[in-house]
Amino acid sequence: MTRLQFFLNTFIATFLLFGSLTSADTCSDCFIHSRAAHYPNSDVNGTETGSCGYGTFGATINGGDVSAASDLYRDGVGCGACYQVRCTNTNYCSDKGVTTVITDHGASDNTDFILSRRAFRRMAQNEDAAASLLAFGVVDIEYRRVPCNYPSKNITIKIDDNSNYPHYLAFVIQYQQGTKDITAVQLCETQSYVCKLMDRSYGAVWTTTSPPSGPLSLRMLFSDENGDETWVVPVNDIPEKWKPGETYDSGVQVTA
Repeated sequence: MTRLQFFLNTFIATFLLFGSLTSADTCSDCFIHSRAAHYPNSDVNGTETGSCGYGTFGATINGGDVSAASDLYRDGVGCGACYQVRCTNTNYCSDKGVTTVITDHGASDNTDFILSRRAFRRMAQNEDAAASLLAFGVVDIEYRRVPCNYPSKNITIKIDDNSNYPHYLAFVIQYQQGTKDITAVQLCETQSYVCKLMDRSYGAVWTTTSPPSGPLSLRMLFSDENGDETWVVPVNDIPEKWKPGETYDSGVQVTA
């Protein structure tokens, strides 16, 4: 082998290795190995007291296929994110697994997910296998982030019952589609366009004292894992005389 051939072969091998490592590091569709448990004493669906602050919505969203997460909770940023989770025991587990929504924070026995019993069962091939999975309690899994999908649903704003018009406003953002996170929220006066940055109180609960007056325009910052950020302004405003417990349709949906 000539020196030129040696250097060419070395360059090609190094290039292929670097390309493979780069692809592995940036693969957003790759599965990650972990473990999952299920709520031992829960109903079939999830819990209404989850750390994301969704209330009853957190137990019924996505048909009840919901989960608590440990590291994926990310101090509340992970609330509302969707993951494909599938167990790995081929004697019991289906290839498809289940798509679950993060609505709570928690960990058990080195797990990344604590699934609702409904979601845990849906990883199985059939009803008999589902009963076996529940008996195991904790199973090996693999998971990946996937888009949330709520057909015919816009992003909605649910005013928290603890809000006190006009002095204190708190709300959660529901039916967030796609794979991006909501990392910041602003409230703006619709006349002067003076905006106020809201605080993430906990989970998916956004709060502010002395909110702007009049109808309120919302601005949401959507961020992805690559650092790309986009401000989205809903079509519909929060009405001037907003009320605790009410839900308002934003008129928009972000699916990317």
